[in-house]
Amino acid sequence: MSEPQESEERSLINTRWQRTLEVLSVIGPPLTVATALLVYFGWARTDAQAKAMGLDVSLFGYTVQDFILRSIQSLFQPLAWLVVIGLLWLILDRAVSRLLDSADHRTLIRRTATVVTVLGFAYAAVMWTVIVARPGQIVLYAPFLIAAGLVVGAWGLSVRRRAVEPAGRALRITPRALERALVFTLVTLLLFWGTSDYAQALGRGAAVDYQERSGLLPTAVVYSKERLAVTVPNVREDSVGTETAPLFRYTGLRLLVVSGGRIFLLNEGWNLAQGRVVVLPDDGSVRVEYGNASAD
Repeated sequence: MSEPQESEERSLINTRWQRTLEVLSVIGPPLTVATALLVYFGWARTDAQAKAMGLDVSLFGYTVQDFILRSIQSLFQPLAWLVVIGLLWLILDRAVSRLLDSADHRTLIRRTATVVTVLGFAYAAVMWTVIVARPGQIVLYAPFLIAAGLVVGAWGLSVRRRAVEPAGRALRITPRALERALVFTLVTLLLFWGTSDYAQALGRGAAVDYQERSGLLPTAVVYSKERLAVTVPNVREDSVGTETAPLFRYTGLRLLVVSGGRIFLLNEGWNLAQGRVVVLPDDGSVRVEYGNASAD
Protein backbone atom coordinates (compact mmCIF):
# COMPACT_ATOMS: atom_id res chain seq x y z
CA MET A 1 0.00 0.00 0.00
CA SER A 2 1.40 3.39 -0.96
CA GLU A 3 2.09 6.11 1.56
CA PRO A 4 -0.68 8.48 0.30
CA GLN A 5 -3.23 5.68 0.60
CA GLU A 6 -2.07 4.86 4.15
CA SER A 7 -2.31 8.51 5.11
CA GLU A 8 -5.81 8.77 3.66
CA GLU A 9 -6.89 5.63 5.51
CA ARG A 10 -5.51 6.98 8.81
CA SER A 11 -7.33 10.24 8.23
CA LEU A 12 -10.59 8.37 7.56
CA ILE A 13 -10.17 6.32 10.75
CA ASN A 14 -9.44 9.44 12.80
CA THR A 15 -12.51 11.14 11.35
CA ARG A 16 -14.70 8.18 12.26
CA TRP A 17 -13.31 8.14 15.80
CA GLN A 18 -13.96 11.85 16.17
CA ARG A 19 -17.54 11.41 15.02
CA THR A 20 -17.99 8.49 17.41
CA LEU A 21 -16.65 10.54 20.31
CA GLU A 22 -18.93 13.43 19.37
CA VAL A 23 -21.95 11.12 19.33
CA LEU A 24 -20.97 9.63 22.68
CA SER A 25 -20.47 13.09 24.17
CA VAL A 26 -23.98 14.05 23.04
CA ILE A 27 -25.70 10.79 24.06
CA GLY A 28 -23.82 10.37 27.33
CA PRO A 29 -25.32 13.22 29.35
CA PRO A 30 -28.94 12.43 28.34
CA LEU A 31 -28.44 8.81 29.32
CA THR A 32 -26.97 9.90 32.64
CA VAL A 33 -29.88 12.26 33.28
CA ALA A 34 -32.41 9.60 32.26
CA THR A 35 -30.81 7.07 34.61
CA ALA A 36 -30.79 9.57 37.46
CA LEU A 37 -34.48 10.34 36.88
CA LEU A 38 -35.37 6.63 36.81
CA VAL A 39 -33.52 6.07 40.09
CA TYR A 40 -35.18 9.09 41.71
CA PHE A 41 -38.73 8.19 40.71
CA GLY A 42 -38.16 4.59 41.80
CA TRP A 43 -36.82 5.84 45.11
CA ALA A 44 -39.76 8.26 45.55
CA ARG A 45 -42.27 5.45 44.99
CA THR A 46 -40.48 3.06 47.34
CA ASP A 47 -39.91 5.71 50.01
CA ALA A 48 -43.61 6.64 50.08
CA GLN A 49 -44.58 2.97 50.32
CA ALA A 50 -42.09 2.33 53.14
CA LYS A 51 -43.26 5.36 55.14
CA ALA A 52 -46.89 4.31 54.78
CA MET A 53 -45.92 0.93 56.24
CA GLY A 54 -44.01 2.51 59.12
CA LEU A 55 -40.59 1.71 57.68
CA ASP A 56 -37.63 3.56 56.22
CA VAL A 57 -36.59 2.88 52.64
CA SER A 58 -32.96 2.42 53.70
CA LEU A 59 -33.91 -0.77 55.58
CA PHE A 60 -34.60 -2.61 52.33
CA GLY A 61 -31.10 -2.09 50.96
CA TYR A 62 -32.34 -1.66 47.39
CA THR A 63 -29.76 -1.22 44.64
CA VAL A 64 -29.80 1.25 41.76
CA GLN A 65 -31.17 -1.49 39.51
CA ASP A 66 -34.02 -2.15 41.97
CA PHE A 67 -35.02 1.52 41.97
CA ILE A 68 -34.90 1.66 38.16
CA LEU A 69 -37.18 -1.36 37.87
CA ARG A 70 -39.59 0.13 40.41
CA SER A 71 -39.74 3.40 38.48
CA ILE A 72 -41.16 1.85 35.30
CA GLN A 73 -44.72 1.80 36.60
CA SER A 74 -44.37 5.40 37.77
CA LEU A 75 -43.24 6.64 34.35
CA PHE A 76 -45.24 4.50 31.94
CA GLN A 77 -48.58 6.33 32.09
CA PRO A 78 -47.15 9.89 32.23
CA LEU A 79 -44.85 9.21 29.26
CA ALA A 80 -47.63 7.51 27.28
CA TRP A 81 -49.97 10.46 27.83
CA LEU A 82 -47.18 12.90 26.96
CA VAL A 83 -46.54 11.16 23.64
CA VAL A 84 -50.25 11.00 22.76
CA ILE A 85 -50.82 14.66 23.62
CA GLY A 86 -47.68 15.63 21.70
CA LEU A 87 -48.89 13.85 18.57
CA LEU A 88 -52.33 15.48 18.80
CA TRP A 89 -50.70 18.88 19.27
CA LEU A 90 -48.53 18.39 16.16
CA ILE A 91 -51.60 17.47 14.09
CA LEU A 92 -53.49 20.53 15.34
CA ASP A 93 -50.53 22.87 14.82
CA ARG A 94 -50.07 21.70 11.23
CA ALA A 95 -53.77 22.24 10.54
CA VAL A 96 -53.55 25.77 11.94
CA SER A 97 -50.43 26.47 9.86
CA ARG A 98 -52.30 25.47 6.71
CA LEU A 99 -55.16 27.82 7.61
CA LEU A 100 -52.68 30.65 8.19
CA ASP A 101 -51.54 30.35 4.57
CA SER A 102 -54.94 31.73 3.62
CA ALA A 103 -55.52 35.40 4.38
CA ASP A 104 -59.25 34.75 4.82
CA HIS A 105 -58.74 32.87 8.07
CA ARG A 106 -56.08 35.03 9.73
CA THR A 107 -58.51 37.27 11.62
CA LEU A 108 -60.51 34.34 13.01
CA ILE A 109 -57.35 32.47 13.99
CA ARG A 110 -55.90 35.57 15.66
CA ARG A 111 -59.01 36.09 17.79
CA THR A 112 -59.25 32.41 18.66
CA ALA A 113 -55.57 32.30 19.56
CA THR A 114 -56.03 35.32 21.84
CA VAL A 115 -58.82 33.55 23.71
CA VAL A 116 -56.75 30.36 23.95
CA THR A 117 -53.78 32.32 25.30
CA VAL A 118 -55.81 34.05 27.99
CA LEU A 119 -57.61 30.84 29.03
CA GLY A 120 -54.40 28.81 29.11
CA PHE A 121 -52.44 31.22 31.30
CA ALA A 122 -55.49 31.93 33.49
CA TYR A 123 -56.03 28.20 34.04
CA ALA A 124 -52.37 27.76 35.02
CA ALA A 125 -52.63 30.68 37.44
CA VAL A 126 -55.79 29.28 39.05
CA MET A 127 -54.24 25.84 39.53
CA TRP A 128 -51.11 27.42 41.01
CA THR A 129 -53.31 29.40 43.42
CA VAL A 130 -55.02 26.16 44.48
CA ILE A 131 -51.65 24.62 45.35
CA VAL A 132 -50.43 27.71 47.21
CA ALA A 133 -53.68 27.86 49.17
CA ARG A 134 -53.21 24.27 50.37
CA PRO A 135 -49.59 24.11 51.58
CA GLY A 136 -48.34 20.73 52.74
CA GLN A 137 -51.14 18.90 50.94
CA ILE A 138 -50.50 17.07 47.69
CA VAL A 139 -52.96 17.95 44.94
CA LEU A 140 -52.44 15.05 42.56
CA TYR A 141 -52.07 15.94 38.88
CA ALA A 142 -52.05 19.69 39.68
CA PRO A 143 -48.47 20.19 38.36
CA PHE A 144 -49.46 18.42 35.13
CA LEU A 145 -52.48 20.71 34.79
CA ILE A 146 -50.36 23.82 35.39
CA ALA A 147 -47.89 22.64 32.75
CA ALA A 148 -50.76 22.00 30.33
CA GLY A 149 -52.10 25.51 30.91
CA LEU A 150 -48.68 27.04 30.27
CA VAL A 151 -48.16 25.01 27.09
CA VAL A 152 -51.62 25.89 25.75
CA GLY A 153 -51.12 29.57 26.59
CA ALA A 154 -47.65 29.68 25.02
CA TRP A 155 -48.90 27.90 21.90
CA GLY A 156 -51.85 30.28 21.59
CA LEU A 157 -49.47 33.23 21.86
CA SER A 158 -47.26 31.72 19.16
CA VAL A 159 -50.23 31.20 16.83
CA ARG A 160 -51.43 34.76 17.44
CA ARG A 161 -48.02 36.12 16.51
CA ARG A 162 -47.95 34.06 13.33
CA ALA A 163 -51.40 35.36 12.42
CA VAL A 164 -50.42 38.99 13.04
CA GLU A 165 -46.99 39.01 11.39
CA PRO A 166 -46.92 39.51 7.64
CA ALA A 167 -45.41 36.73 5.58
CA GLY A 168 -41.68 37.00 5.21
CA ARG A 169 -41.22 39.35 8.18
CA ALA A 170 -37.97 38.77 10.04
CA LEU A 171 -38.52 37.19 13.45
CA ARG A 172 -36.85 38.44 16.58
CA ILE A 173 -35.05 35.19 17.29
CA THR A 174 -33.20 35.99 20.51
CA PRO A 175 -36.10 37.19 22.70
CA ARG A 176 -38.42 34.44 21.47
CA ALA A 177 -35.75 31.78 21.86
CA LEU A 178 -35.22 32.92 25.45
CA GLU A 179 -38.97 32.93 26.04
CA ARG A 180 -39.32 29.39 24.71
CA ALA A 181 -36.36 28.23 26.77
CA LEU A 182 -37.92 29.64 29.94
CA VAL A 183 -41.30 28.07 29.19
CA PHE A 184 -39.62 24.75 28.39
CA THR A 185 -37.65 24.84 31.64
CA LEU A 186 -40.73 25.69 33.72
CA VAL A 187 -42.83 22.99 32.05
CA THR A 188 -40.04 20.44 32.56
CA LEU A 189 -39.85 21.28 36.27
CA LEU A 190 -43.62 20.96 36.58
CA LEU A 191 -43.57 17.58 34.83
CA PHE A 192 -40.82 16.45 37.20
CA TRP A 193 -42.88 17.65 40.17
CA GLY A 194 -46.05 15.98 38.92
CA THR A 195 -44.32 12.68 38.16
CA SER A 196 -42.74 12.68 41.61
CA ASP A 197 -46.16 13.17 43.23
CA TYR A 198 -47.59 10.44 41.02
CA ALA A 199 -44.80 8.03 41.99
CA GLN A 200 -45.38 8.72 45.68
CA ALA A 201 -49.12 8.18 45.24
CA LEU A 202 -48.39 4.81 43.63
CA GLY A 203 -46.17 3.93 46.59
CA ARG A 204 -48.87 4.79 49.12
CA GLY A 205 -51.36 2.87 47.00
CA ALA A 206 -49.08 -0.17 47.07
CA ALA A 207 -49.01 -0.04 50.86
CA VAL A 208 -52.82 0.09 50.97
CA ASP A 209 -52.91 -2.80 48.50
CA TYR A 210 -50.80 -4.89 50.89
CA GLN A 211 -53.35 -4.18 53.60
CA GLU A 212 -56.30 -5.22 51.46
CA ARG A 213 -54.63 -8.16 49.74
CA SER A 214 -52.06 -9.43 52.23
CA GLY A 215 -53.71 -12.85 52.01
CA LEU A 216 -52.47 -13.16 48.44
CA LEU A 217 -48.81 -12.87 49.42
CA PRO A 218 -46.73 -16.08 49.62
CA THR A 219 -46.93 -17.86 52.94
CA ALA A 220 -43.77 -18.16 55.01
CA VAL A 221 -42.96 -20.71 57.70
CA VAL A 222 -39.85 -19.82 59.71
CA TYR A 223 -37.68 -22.39 61.50
CA SER A 224 -35.05 -21.30 63.99
CA LYS A 225 -32.81 -23.08 66.48
CA GLU A 226 -33.16 -20.09 68.80
CA ARG A 227 -36.33 -18.56 70.05
CA LEU A 228 -37.13 -15.44 68.02
CA ALA A 229 -39.77 -14.04 70.37
CA VAL A 230 -41.99 -12.81 67.55
CA THR A 231 -44.90 -11.10 69.28
CA VAL A 232 -46.92 -9.76 66.35
CA PRO A 233 -50.60 -10.79 66.20
CA ASN A 234 -51.70 -13.99 64.45
CA VAL A 235 -48.18 -15.49 64.48
CA ARG A 236 -47.97 -18.86 66.20
CA GLU A 237 -44.82 -20.25 67.80
CA ASP A 238 -44.43 -24.04 68.09
CA SER A 239 -41.59 -26.04 69.53
CA VAL A 240 -40.90 -28.88 67.10
CA GLY A 241 -37.46 -29.91 68.34
CA THR A 242 -36.11 -31.74 71.36
CA GLU A 243 -34.32 -30.67 74.54
CA THR A 244 -30.96 -31.51 73.02
CA ALA A 245 -31.80 -30.07 69.59
CA PRO A 246 -34.30 -27.23 70.05
CA LEU A 247 -36.18 -25.99 67.01
CA PHE A 248 -38.92 -23.39 66.86
CA ARG A 249 -41.47 -22.97 64.08
CA TYR A 250 -43.34 -19.73 63.34
CA THR A 251 -46.47 -19.72 61.19
CA GLY A 252 -48.98 -17.03 60.21
CA LEU A 253 -46.47 -15.00 58.23
CA ARG A 254 -46.48 -13.70 54.65
CA LEU A 255 -43.47 -12.79 52.55
CA LEU A 256 -43.14 -9.10 51.70
CA VAL A 257 -39.72 -8.99 50.07
CA VAL A 258 -36.18 -10.36 50.37
CA SER A 259 -33.64 -7.59 49.90
CA GLY A 260 -30.41 -6.22 51.32
CA GLY A 261 -29.60 -9.39 53.25
CA ARG A 262 -32.91 -9.28 55.11
CA ILE A 263 -36.25 -11.09 54.93
CA PHE A 264 -39.30 -8.85 55.42
CA LEU A 265 -42.46 -10.62 56.60
CA LEU A 266 -46.01 -9.49 57.33
CA ASN A 267 -48.32 -11.16 59.81
CA GLU A 268 -51.73 -12.53 58.85
CA GLY A 269 -54.31 -9.73 58.86
CA TRP A 270 -51.65 -7.04 58.57
CA ASN A 271 -52.94 -3.46 58.36
CA LEU A 272 -51.45 0.02 58.11
CA ALA A 273 -52.78 1.22 61.46
CA GLN A 274 -51.49 -1.52 63.74
CA GLY A 275 -49.47 -3.88 61.57
CA ARG A 276 -45.80 -4.49 62.16
CA VAL A 277 -43.15 -5.86 59.83
CA VAL A 278 -41.01 -8.80 60.96
CA VAL A 279 -37.41 -8.45 59.74
CA LEU A 280 -35.11 -11.48 59.83
CA PRO A 281 -31.51 -11.84 58.64
CA ASP A 282 -31.05 -13.72 55.40
CA ASP A 283 -27.76 -15.27 56.49
CA GLY A 284 -28.69 -18.90 57.08
CA SER A 285 -29.41 -18.47 60.79
CA VAL A 286 -33.09 -19.17 60.08
CA ARG A 287 -34.76 -21.43 57.54
CA VAL A 288 -37.84 -20.20 55.71
CA GLU A 289 -40.29 -22.29 53.73
CA TYR A 290 -42.40 -20.39 51.21
CA GLY A 291 -45.69 -21.50 49.73
CA ASN A 292 -48.44 -20.21 47.51
CA ALA A 293 -51.08 -17.83 48.83
CA SER A 294 -53.71 -20.55 49.22
CA ALA A 295 -51.52 -22.72 51.42
CA ASP A 296 -52.36 -22.92 55.10
